[in-house]
Amino acid sequence: MNEKETMKKAEEEFKSISHWSWSTFSRIRKEARKAFPSVYTLPVRKKLFDVIASVHPAPVSVLDVGASDRLLGDRLKKKHPALLYQTMDVDREQQHDYYDLMEIHQTYDMIIFSEVIEHLDFQEGLKTLTRLFGLLNDRGFLIVSTPNLHHPNRFWDIDHKTPYRYDDLAALLKIVGFHVQEINRIYNASEPWRAMRLYGLSWIHRLLDVDFAKSIVVVAEKV
Repeated sequence: MNEKETMKKAEEEFKSISHWSWSTFSRIRKEARKAFPSVYTLPVRKKLFDVIASVHPAPVSVLDVGASDRLLGDRLKKKHPALLYQTMDVDREQQHDYYDLMEIHQTYDMIIFSEVIEHLDFQEGLKTLTRLFGLLNDRGFLIVSTPNLHHPNRFWDIDHKTPYRYDDLAALLKIVGFHVQEINRIYNASEPWRAMRLYGLSWIHRLLDVDFAKSIVVVAEKV
């Protein structure tokens, strides 16, 4: 694909952004809340990898956006030795396959977008999700994680720009064209402490509206 074709594809992918409607977003967010009534009803998983590993069918090709040290790829390759694992990250001090989404001209069965979207402003986040939609094969999966806003201090890093509640993110993905299959909370702790949080102290967390899970992970399918 040459540069002219790449720019045309990008324009087509981003076309919906110029017709953004906050009323539509608000309506779809309400629908998301009906499907997922409370953050405290979302299932709790230990790690992002547990969510990825549970997706079926297993992917043949994966793009990890914001891959950092590529350690997730090592775990995925152990589970699926024949997997094509490629990475994209803006950090040029580390070795990646791509450093810009517009450099990528193939499609994937799964894209992992973990703890990145909060570093972008809202319009950048919308454009990026739209671009990722275009980089997925039909029936492919996007795995998105972001800080859980119900956790008391998880979001407050100096380089975070946009907070997303779980229903905000679900609505945004729906507008881009995804079907949200599931939303999980991530909490990794020893079994005794985990059991205490999940069962013994759950009523306190709900009463105070302060969650113990640090991140949320959304599994969305391109349909």
